[in-house]
Amino acid sequence: MNDETTNLSPLNAMAAHGHERVCYHVDEETGLRAIIAVHSTRLGNALGGCRRWHYEHENDALYDVLRLSEGMTWKAACAGLAMGGAKSVILLPENDAEMSRDRARAMGRFIDTLNGTYIGAEDVGVSPEFTDWMLETTDHVMGGTGEGQGGDPSPHTAMGVVYGMQASLRQLGRDQFAGLTVAIQGLGSVGTYLASLLHERGAELVVTDQNEAKVRYACETFDAKAVSPSEILSVECDVLAPCAMGAILDEHSIDSLRTKVICGAANNVLRDPDADARRLAKREILYAPDFIVNAGGLIHLAGLYLGHSLEQLKAMIERIEDTTMTVFEMASDHETTGHAALALARKRVAEGGVKEQINAG
Repeated sequence: MNDETTNLSPLNAMAAHGHERVCYHVDEETGLRAIIAVHSTRLGNALGGCRRWHYEHENDALYDVLRLSEGMTWKAACAGLAMGGAKSVILLPENDAEMSRDRARAMGRFIDTLNGTYIGAEDVGVSPEFTDWMLETTDHVMGGTGEGQGGDPSPHTAMGVVYGMQASLRQLGRDQFAGLTVAIQGLGSVGTYLASLLHERGAELVVTDQNEAKVRYACETFDAKAVSPSEILSVECDVLAPCAMGAILDEHSIDSLRTKVICGAANNVLRDPDADARRLAKREILYAPDFIVNAGGLIHLAGLYLGHSLEQLKAMIERIEDTTMTVFEMASDHETTGHAALALARKRVAEGGVKEQINAG
């Protein structure tokens, strides 16, 4: 979804990107305001995280959930999952609003109205406890602490990003992290797990986050160097890993980048996926598309939902490296790696052959 899309009316934006259903909900008793966007169920029911966030304007929330849900379709397809793409957002009245069990239960009831077409999961602002509260009023949520729910998907997302980075290093003729500098923007659950994995592999880390306690922890535990949030995108590094909110790379920030690779856990990191992918390519910065490399958490939760074993899921997450390499190889026939990744995703959705690929794995 690009900047032109944000100028469209909500219904036209839905139609332009092929969304099947967008539902807006207000719960008068608890004050919950939320949106569920189902982009595609062509390959199966749609699993996607539930994001709690304060948006300055209601339309910002709508366009965020439209972008995120579309990305989930491509993510599931490229990961080889028999799942569609969807996402939900809970609109907070203010930043850092307290988590409410009543509102979580209300969100569960909202999810339940879609009868399993949408399966919720943990995302920014949603904890395992909040997920458990949603599960009190619906069976259509993954990621809680109960048996078979999958728990926190963050470690699996971080591991997938490492595999994406390994493919990126291979593409540049490198075979190890030792001696390389990785800059991590955002030290939430995924960013912190990623820092741990990279530290174990010998990478030198530069980190930032709005939460100073998280930054101190990373510096003390992983020997990381801290910079301010305003500095992280211009840090000289081998790999820049965006692990916070999306749409951070645009015509202005791309000009200030001093990295060889973009590979991180954030969704929709390019503000304009078409134009910004070209800008990165013009600067000879290797872009590992986010919906390819950050699929580990989705693979884990969706795979459990689909009945796959932990061994199968581990192998599927490992295949993120091969899929990333496939995208790099396809880029010679497309404008950029971003265009190649989208072509791969569209092909898999159009063919509808993901179920066969999964069952054979």
